[in-house]
Amino acid sequence: MIIGLSSRVAASAGALCVAGLLALTPAAVADAGGTEPTPPGGPRAAAPHPSLLYRPGTQVRLRAGASRVPAVSALSWLVADARTGEVLAAHNAHRRLPPASTLKTLFALTVLPGLPAGVRHTVSERELRGIGAGSSLVGVTEGRSYRVADLWRGVFLNSGNDAVHVLAELNGGWRLTAERMQAKARSLGALDTHVVSPDGYDAPGQVSSAYDLAVFGRVGLRNPDFARYCATVEATFPSDGTSSYPILNTNRLLSGAKGVKPYRGLIGIKNGYTSKAGSTLVAAARRDGRTLVVTVMNPQEGGGSAVYEEARSLLDWGFRSAGRVEAVGSLGPPPTSTRPTVAPAVAAAVPEEHGSAWTEAGLIAGAAGTGAAVVVLVLRLPVRGPDRS
Repeated sequence: MIIGLSSRVAASAGALCVAGLLALTPAAVADAGGTEPTPPGGPRAAAPHPSLLYRPGTQVRLRAGASRVPAVSALSWLVADARTGEVLAAHNAHRRLPPASTLKTLFALTVLPGLPAGVRHTVSERELRGIGAGSSLVGVTEGRSYRVADLWRGVFLNSGNDAVHVLAELNGGWRLTAERMQAKARSLGALDTHVVSPDGYDAPGQVSSAYDLAVFGRVGLRNPDFARYCATVEATFPSDGTSSYPILNTNRLLSGAKGVKPYRGLIGIKNGYTSKAGSTLVAAARRDGRTLVVTVMNPQEGGGSAVYEEARSLLDWGFRSAGRVEAVGSLGPPPTSTRPTVAPAVAAAVPEEHGSAWTEAGLIAGAAGTGAAVVVLVLRLPVRGPDRS
């Protein structure tokens, strides 16, 4: 006997499938509509529109009892929670400015994973060509053999442009490295950054932003090698086959050099300076189970230590403001590809995020596909009148 169904029955079947889909995935449908499920402990404030961070001036949303943001002279700055990515406050977050050596954070994100730390390399004269006049150097010498790990310590501690040049050549060359850095920035949603010189040396058109640099710093902490190098206060660098000399991290909040008091809980990341960029800094600190990332770009007052003292005041404010401010934006979720390499020191600060998102999406897709299949099957069945046999 052939079963005959009308188009009305087919529509009913489709409706039942849709109803089943909605019943199976209420939370996912709610998320898709822009409303988050109520978290434990009560309702959560609505997420701010991302355009807040594109507005000029200082952006902050204080709750009752919150302290005011400290006065900071930097042209651009940002304070964010490393675990959630929530931006607690910012000033001209997307203003494009020369980054100086803070761009080395992006260089490390791009190049570090592909160069094993224990590999030895003998430096050639060609690899040291083109280093900008007045560059910071760690002392890489032509004809001498270095481990890749030595070169990375030269990058992170001494901001050595000579070490950057050698590592870039090992990565395929200066130009290719710049292109790969640009692609990496785009993949992280860092759209303000334009890479010309991978070492951060002033170059026409080379810019980044407080937002982008905070993204690079936050993602960098998820790589154990990056996290270890940027937190190293002092090390030794080879001078010849049998001896070495000490090098000290130029991040004064970490080392306490030149009269700057070390910041309690600091875990890196990278400082920089050029005549065009002024002083720049990406810093991260951990206290009481919470990790903050701060970017400060080009303070206009206070001398050579101003970038560190302004970062200190922003970190202090950020830790005091836990639970007392609403986010003004987000650095976005860290990329999935970095999740297997969480640095032990900061793993608790940056856990897996949105772990059930794909499960919900798969459930939606599966239910929708089932519904579509049923509807197609019903519509393809022959339509006949009542069986009169």
